[in-house]
Amino acid sequence: MTILHRDDADHIATLTMDAPERLNALSHAMLAALQANLDAIKDDASVRAVILRGTGKAFCAGHDLKEMQSGRQSEDAGAAYFADLFDRCATMMQTIQSIPQPVIAQVHGIATAAGCQLVATCDLAIADDTTRFGVNGVNIGLFCSTPMVALTRNIHRKAAFEMLTTGKFLTASEAADLGLINRAVPADALADETRALAATIAGKLPAAVKTGKSAFYEQAAMTTAEAYAYTGDVMVQNMLRDDTNEGISAFLDKRKPNWD
Repeated sequence: MTILHRDDADHIATLTMDAPERLNALSHAMLAALQANLDAIKDDASVRAVILRGTGKAFCAGHDLKEMQSGRQSEDAGAAYFADLFDRCATMMQTIQSIPQPVIAQVHGIATAAGCQLVATCDLAIADDTTRFGVNGVNIGLFCSTPMVALTRNIHRKAAFEMLTTGKFLTASEAADLGLINRAVPADALADETRALAATIAGKLPAAVKTGKSAFYEQAAMTTAEAYAYTGDVMVQNMLRDDTNEGISAFLDKRKPNWD
């Protein structure tokens, strides 16, 4: 059974997690499928934006707890198994931000633990307005330490710490207010809103978006002075591109750029 489907149209790749009976949990198979597809998309020049969504009642409920419990059967009580699991999950999350195409999470139902981490990791996110978000591992004795990495880079520290230590869930409206998602929309508008955002991005100069996404994450880890020096160099290189020259000339001439 295929648990992840890829569909391409109009320069947009849609990745659909399809394990509804496990709430699209990040099992070994799901992590491997996501990693393989993201790796393939990275070098696919025909793809300019990516939508990540899930089937069934949930976007993603986090790691597969039943699978994790089975990992305890080894002689080391699962130490090596768990280390490998969290390492592969971290690699997949970082791949989302390292590929040149913006990745948009289309979220519904619930996004919990590593599923909330997945939303926080995606470059953009739009949610059904009934969606709930949580890093609630503390409720079962497992502090969401790896999801915390993405969460604390998206929302206010105190809000994140409250979620992590109490298991509190956010509504979609609260998630939007805190910056975890871009916006919440009615369920019947979710697919169209997400697609429209992806189409807008896909209509921009791919080289400019690629340059900008990389620079966005690089400068965020720098001091202000370092960031200005770095992004100044990035803009110089961007300005020297022929297709950027064409885009600016077209704007001044009041015509559409010829980027084909």
